[in-house]
Amino acid sequence: MTSVYEGKQAQEIIFPIGGIGTGSIGLAGDGRLVDWNIFNRPNLGSANKFSAIFVKAMRGEEVLDTRVLQGDLLTALSGGETTDILQGNGGWGFGFGPYRGTMAGLPHFRKWQFIANFPFASIEFRDAKFPGIVTLTAWNPFIPSDAKNSSLPVANFKVEIRNNTADNIEYSVFFALNNPLPRDSAVNEYIEKDQTLLLRTTKRPSDDIHYGNLSLSTTNQEISYQRYWYRSEWFDSLIMLWRDITNHKRLPDRNYAEPQAALENQPKELRFDGEDVATLATHTSVNAGEVGIANFSLGWYFPNVENYWHPAATGKNQWKNYYATVFDSALAVTNYMKANESKLYLETTQFVDDLTATSLPADCIEAVQDNIAILNTSTVLRLEDGEFYGFEGIGMHEGICEGSCTHVWNYAYALPFLFPQLERSMREVDYRYNLAPSGEMQFRLMLPLGREPDNFRPCVDGQMGGIIKTYQDYKLSGDTEWLKRTWPLAKKALEFAWSPENTDKWDPDQSGVITGRQHNTLDMELFGPNSWLEGFYLGALAAASKICEVVGDPDGEKYRDMLKRGQVYVKDNLFVNQHFIQKVDLTDKSLLEAYTDPRDQQIWHKSIVDAYWNDEVDEIKYQIAEGSEIDQVLAQWHANLAGLDEIFDESQLRAALQTMYEQNFKHGMRDTPAFGRLYAINDESAVQICAWDPSWPKPVIPITYADESFTGMEYALAGLMIQTGMVQQGFDIVQAIRERFDGEKRNPFDEFECGNEYARAMASYSLIPAISGFAYDLSLGKLGFKPQTTASSFKSFWSVDGAWGTIHFEEGAITLKVTYGEIRLSEIDFRDRVTCSIEDVAVDELPVDFEITREAVMLKTPITMNAGSTISFTKKG
Repeated sequence: MTSVYEGKQAQEIIFPIGGIGTGSIGLAGDGRLVDWNIFNRPNLGSANKFSAIFVKAMRGEEVLDTRVLQGDLLTALSGGETTDILQGNGGWGFGFGPYRGTMAGLPHFRKWQFIANFPFASIEFRDAKFPGIVTLTAWNPFIPSDAKNSSLPVANFKVEIRNNTADNIEYSVFFALNNPLPRDSAVNEYIEKDQTLLLRTTKRPSDDIHYGNLSLSTTNQEISYQRYWYRSEWFDSLIMLWRDITNHKRLPDRNYAEPQAALENQPKELRFDGEDVATLATHTSVNAGEVGIANFSLGWYFPNVENYWHPAATGKNQWKNYYATVFDSALAVTNYMKANESKLYLETTQFVDDLTATSLPADCIEAVQDNIAILNTSTVLRLEDGEFYGFEGIGMHEGICEGSCTHVWNYAYALPFLFPQLERSMREVDYRYNLAPSGEMQFRLMLPLGREPDNFRPCVDGQMGGIIKTYQDYKLSGDTEWLKRTWPLAKKALEFAWSPENTDKWDPDQSGVITGRQHNTLDMELFGPNSWLEGFYLGALAAASKICEVVGDPDGEKYRDMLKRGQVYVKDNLFVNQHFIQKVDLTDKSLLEAYTDPRDQQIWHKSIVDAYWNDEVDEIKYQIAEGSEIDQVLAQWHANLAGLDEIFDESQLRAALQTMYEQNFKHGMRDTPAFGRLYAINDESAVQICAWDPSWPKPVIPITYADESFTGMEYALAGLMIQTGMVQQGFDIVQAIRERFDGEKRNPFDEFECGNEYARAMASYSLIPAISGFAYDLSLGKLGFKPQTTASSFKSFWSVDGAWGTIHFEEGAITLKVTYGEIRLSEIDFRDRVTCSIEDVAVDELPVDFEITREAVMLKTPITMNAGSTISFTKKG
């Protein structure tokens, strides 16, 4: 869905351009190139010195105008816009004005519009003094199920200039790229046969953490280049660059024989300090009314990754990027990009077209697209064998909350639907490295792989959520052999709930009800039964019973019995005041005294009693009690997405959702006390994590983060409302989130929580399977749809492992299209919507035999559909 931000509305935008697990470069809302997160760690607030794009217009020998391809700088006009060491050379801080490397002091464009359509971002520039309308488009390949080509360390830039004059104009586009490598070994060279500037380092071995290179390439034929800007002091280099691009028809080359001398008194943490800028230019003659195009590909290659955030005390602390196992240099990256650009651009465009065709409000599509962008940020790594790894979010210079944290990544539904192979790799490394013989799992994965696991404690939502995801991973891929290999490990994790070695005593009696100490994503422990974490347990039992049917495990019957008993308990004991609660006696100190664990001293330097007992009011701290907590029925959202049955009683579920809409959804925050982090303020609307009606008993010190608002949790609630038929209420919540992240107040591509570009926000993807009622089981060759709308026309994107496309409901027909990949189909389930009215089925307009069974269309002979194929269903009448 194209989103347009004009001028000041775009002041907070930074759009990430890069591949999955490669790091990224940020395109700011005004056109600057910022946040150079390509050195295997976050680098927010950075500019790679004077890297920028310039445009020049000439009529004959006359230079008409030259401008940096940027709009007005609207923030940090007093300076101090960043503390990043890569700014350098004039970024002196607050009180010195903006860093001059922003190019804000050079002629730039008066009007601009930022147009987002992930993974594409365009900025249209206009100025009365520049003879032409300039559009900069940045993008990277992003193709669901194609993890390799979606993981390229590359940013592509296309500059289109429409000649709106009556004359022939020659347009030159200059891309200046700084060499950030250690200045005592940084070298710039031009590779003529590839039309590429290669910025590399000498003297550094290939396994050095400082080793790497950058490649800037073009497919344009009329070009010039300059290997080095003028080396000197003060502001000389930029003065000379401006002279070179404004005084000459072509860019004059400049070369130096030796790298610069190393700087003295560098900050100890400094890794990349070079300042030798190279420039690649294209030159295009454009007739009146026509368009000239300049194409650039910027690739990077920094193969060596280290654990800088939590280094191992001994042994290996470094590994290679996945992309370094595919390419051997940035030059190889840009050459691959150029050779395959047409195909990659087409498939990326097809994905955008299909995704944005979904019949959802613009706010919802925007929420889906903008948060998928998190996969292209430094929140994500791909390990040497291609395994997927994620922080929770990122800080200015470090990942925040390591380890593919299970109770956060549980919410991130963009990955399992768009790149199921990468999602399965998360299950594989989690069970391989985090599962103890007892079945206890750590919820953070330590790097490098194989090092000693973390020694915190297990968490209910992460451990049980992984079992639900295991079942979902199987259905999205249909890989029964994978499930058979994985199930014994997942089973051990499930049965830890009643293991004698479980010192948190989750469900020692196998009652189907978790009653013990329960760590969770709100970074504390709950005591006593509660629908939120109990729901995860019930969902895991439901998934486990289904898996047992597939692999022939007789314990499935036991799990089903525990599930039923747990459901009865929840229905009869945890539903109060039209919502689900935590059943706990806050005055019972013995609930804490029952749990001792030496790890408590390591974490808090005190016992669980000292940490959780409020001795001034004689009450347990950090509990929900009878509050309305945003995730109280979260497990049903997971269950619906995985194709499991009802976890909660349907009427109680709807009542609880309505209560959250009335109690937790705050329409303006001015009169609502907030004691934690401020994610919504003033007149902004948001769903608070926990709320209490004045008539309900409330803990003196309630659950952590109770007054905060996490967008990932808000999206999950909105998705569940849509799944349950409360469609408009779900839309209302999404609209409130996107009004907070509107480009002017906050960056729409950075829905932060504990850090920037926070993984939980990818819960927004669930809005698509929620509105379409998407069901799937590739082991059966099955897809299903039940749109949550009564409209006669409905369209939606769908995606599974190896294939994606669209479903289109119309008055007299339904059409399923495969846009990409291959899928084998035997069954298409429209459930109670239209199945019984189907009278004809055709694949690529050729009739096929079918029958209606169990409210599904069963194909008598399974069919294999490839990209471009359609299957159509004609309704009676």
